[in-house]
Amino acid sequence: MLTQLNEFMKETLCETLGIEVIECGDGRLVATMPVDNRTHQPVGLLHGGASVALAETIASIGGYYLVARNGLSVVGQEINANHLRSVTSGKVKGVGEIMFQGKRSQVWGISIFDDADRLICISRCTLAVIENNVGDPLQKLFSSVQRIIKA
Repeated sequence: MLTQLNEFMKETLCETLGIEVIECGDGRLVATMPVDNRTHQPVGLLHGGASVALAETIASIGGYYLVARNGLSVVGQEINANHLRSVTSGKVKGVGEIMFQGKRSQVWGISIFDDADRLICISRCTLAVIENNVGDPLQKLFSSVQRIIKA
């Protein structure tokens, strides 16, 4: 499933930033992102916006995974981030976990770590749960999977 999931991210911001999902399960999603010229700000540090894009990607895919089997989807409503430490190279890993799951909304907490497992960013993302009437392939994939998948 992870291979298929990462294929769905082709030709999107996720592919541009090099985001790769490495674990997906009920209430938890883990993804990585390289720290390189694609994700740097002009002075060579990881761009805060890239960290936020990683965080929202994690929350959105994780949230979608929780509701897809019920014919629902999620969209981002609000996100915040505290950037705690700078990173210049390597890879960062974002770990997202559901904090609240209601009928109409979800709140996710996302922690982003550097290669040395130091916390570099914490984020919270609120998602709205909506009807999904498009029957997209990602919904079909998630509807058929009910266990934690790790790379």
